[in-house]
Amino acid sequence: MRTNLNPLTVVRNLGILAHVDAGKTTVTERILYATGTTHRRGEVHDGTTVTDFDPQERDRGITIFAAAVSCAWAGHRINLIDTPGHVDFADEVERSLRVLDGAVAVFDAVAGVEPQSESVWRQADRHGVPRIAFVNKLDRAGADLDTAVASIRERLHPAPLVVQLPIGAEDGFRGVVDLVRMRALVWGDGSDTAVEGPVPEELREEAQRRRRLLEEAVAELHTGALDEFCMRATVSAQTLVGALRDLTRSGDGVVVLCGSAYRNRGMEPLLDAVVSYLPSPLDVPAVQGTFDGTEQRRAADPVAPFAALAFKVNATPTGRLTYLRVYSGTIEKGDAVWDAGTRRTERIGRILRVQADRHAHMDRAVAGDIVAVVGLKSARAGSTLCAPGAPIVLEPPVVAEPVVSVAVEPRRSTDADKLASALARLAEEDPSLVVRTDPETGQTVLSGMGELHLEVAAEKLRRAHGVEVNVGRPRVSYRETVGRGVSGLVFRHVKQDGGAGQFAHVVLDVDSLEAGFEFRSAVVGGRVPQEYVRAVEAGCRDALAEGPLGGHPVTGLRVTLTDGATHVKDSSETAFRTAGKLGLREALRACAMVLLEPVVEVTVTVPEDAVGGVLGDLAARRGRVSGSTSRGGSAVVTATVPLAELFGYATRLRSRTQGRGTFTARPTGYAPAPAVAPVR
Repeated sequence: MRTNLNPLTVVRNLGILAHVDAGKTTVTERILYATGTTHRRGEVHDGTTVTDFDPQERDRGITIFAAAVSCAWAGHRINLIDTPGHVDFADEVERSLRVLDGAVAVFDAVAGVEPQSESVWRQADRHGVPRIAFVNKLDRAGADLDTAVASIRERLHPAPLVVQLPIGAEDGFRGVVDLVRMRALVWGDGSDTAVEGPVPEELREEAQRRRRLLEEAVAELHTGALDEFCMRATVSAQTLVGALRDLTRSGDGVVVLCGSAYRNRGMEPLLDAVVSYLPSPLDVPAVQGTFDGTEQRRAADPVAPFAALAFKVNATPTGRLTYLRVYSGTIEKGDAVWDAGTRRTERIGRILRVQADRHAHMDRAVAGDIVAVVGLKSARAGSTLCAPGAPIVLEPPVVAEPVVSVAVEPRRSTDADKLASALARLAEEDPSLVVRTDPETGQTVLSGMGELHLEVAAEKLRRAHGVEVNVGRPRVSYRETVGRGVSGLVFRHVKQDGGAGQFAHVVLDVDSLEAGFEFRSAVVGGRVPQEYVRAVEAGCRDALAEGPLGGHPVTGLRVTLTDGATHVKDSSETAFRTAGKLGLREALRACAMVLLEPVVEVTVTVPEDAVGGVLGDLAARRGRVSGSTSRGGSAVVTATVPLAELFGYATRLRSRTQGRGTFTARPTGYAPAPAVAPVR
């Protein structure tokens, strides 16, 4: 009897996540090589990788833009996205995670969990993306699997389930013991494939001990494995694989593998783990959406109504390439789709299977696919595309708020229109870039996630769009908050200039709040009708755009409407909205306001003989050191530093450490700024 399996069971949509320089792109390259997708191994340092195809990525040696590739392994199709590891490009990671079913988190065997590793792990937590861990660079001096696993347990708090034991250490690393099937996989010098054999005699006792620890850890978390463990005092390989799959997909445990991507050791077991443990589109819950206030679900079914989410747009001079995750249904070339955001119909020109900067034409795409399409004019990152007869709106990825701004202007006045068009295209491709015009100076201001983010954007203006620009010094985005509030502030808005007038009387209390904005009404007796209360709230929100200290956005306050009065003829929602806006502005001027500046957690890795100079430099930048540890002959210093003080720090650190120091930074929020901090 022939069994018809659902083709979606052999699809895996996964991302590669990690801190910068942990080896994500090298892992991706080796996966492509191991699966036969490429026939030579690309190297980051040579600029020959498939996924880092942008000239800036090759020049800088880092991943900047998320790149999608597709390959096949053991009868499965793997759609893989190589994501950036630098904090300035975290929005690329966010948009990728929104459409992925699973991920491989890559960790450095020497450094363990690094700051951005932790950040991307938390991003995956928010999206509920199951993960397996790959401890990379076991061939490096100072590499230690157990230390890396301990940092995973301590900093990320999952239950690490280690399924491999390294054979050899540091430069002598040559293979792994598969603890699930109790076999050895050894890679010879110059060999790209593993030789399977029995566990080496000298490692047999240690392998049995670790296999026992794995069985006990799995039995603690999985009922089926616990039952077998209690009955037989052991767990079979088949039961162990099923339990590891369940624990990975539920998030109760994370399978940990190890290897060296650079030496091409450990890739085949990693691919086997992707197939065995990470979910297919059928294993994840049906995608949820809404339309006209009604909640809807779409299962991963090729015959269901079409629904897809656009998560990336490349606006090229020859056309727009829109990357889609198809959640349900099927589309073919020439089909009409409905953009639920703009409420307009678009037509699919072409469907492409993406291989980084290369593409293969497809006749159709089905549920579970990640593809690119040509022909869409209005779709943006976060747009929902669906069947015209079955509308649905899917939740878009969250766009991070920019924290750094620069002024940009064309070097030649004749390029003004060209610059405006190029900036619009940049913002279309990267929603975390915001372009605005300063109302006071008339300058064009480009805002982004960090200094490097804006450097890359400016360079792209020159290289991709042919616009030479002058870039002003970066400025950070300050905020204002309430230090001490006011009570009983009375504001009357009265306007009479012929015809119907405007009258609104409000009494406001303003208190400090830890974060955000909260509005509530304590009016009794119907003195202010409910529709006018909503108008006052809307007016208060309007007033938050500019604070009294320097025109910065206001946050961290609670406004209470305690009383008010209306006029039988002249009161209206417009009048009360105006009263809310102007009344809160007046109240804020009466409050004790505090200026807030963005702060970041900086992790600096330097030689131990340079620690003193680095600590002094951080103190001069108003940094507060929170920790210092030794690791592999280097010192790792963690500090909280105002973002405004970090401009140019990379150059300063290199000069202080003769080029041997590195640092990473991740945003941690806002903190009160000193009185001397600039406000404009």
